[in-house]
Amino acid sequence: MEHTEAELIAAVLAGDRASFEPLVVKYSPRVFATARRYARREVEVQDIVQEVWLKAFQKLGSFRGDAPFEHWLMRLTVTTCYDFLRAHQRNRESSFSEITDVEGDWLERFVTEPDSTENTAAARRLVHQLISQLSPPAQLVITLLEIEERSVKEISRITGWSAPLVKVRAFRARAEMRKLLAKIATDKYL
Repeated sequence: MEHTEAELIAAVLAGDRASFEPLVVKYSPRVFATARRYARREVEVQDIVQEVWLKAFQKLGSFRGDAPFEHWLMRLTVTTCYDFLRAHQRNRESSFSEITDVEGDWLERFVTEPDSTENTAAARRLVHQLISQLSPPAQLVITLLEIEERSVKEISRITGWSAPLVKVRAFRARAEMRKLLAKIATDKYL
């Protein structure tokens, strides 16, 4: 007999740890997909997911049930990803030496032929590399707004930031990306 999420959560809170497993099984694909948008290496993704489930288990008592469990869990996931970005920002290298020849060629063609649609894979890699060079708040807002295509209102709800702050951070993040792209182009041609 299948139990509802509310029944499973109540059982976990009553001490039945095994009742947490169906929630993990059901939502792990979504948690993994979200974590992969914030971390580049699979080992980092696995660390984030493990941290999410540990926090979810520990904080399950704070789940009020006035919104779906999935919303609560995804907010916890995004917050954990943001914490990961912040913690790893200090160790992140700001070098563009990792740009491959294909990406460099795409960048060169982009500068001379902005409407070219060739090498979209190289373009995607370049964009992801640019995003990885951004500050943690900028990475978070660009990922949520541009990659996940969430609304300002949704981002505000997920992050706890006000809507005007989301807009300001998105503006600053785009400006940061333009500077990084200009630096790459300058380094390539000078």
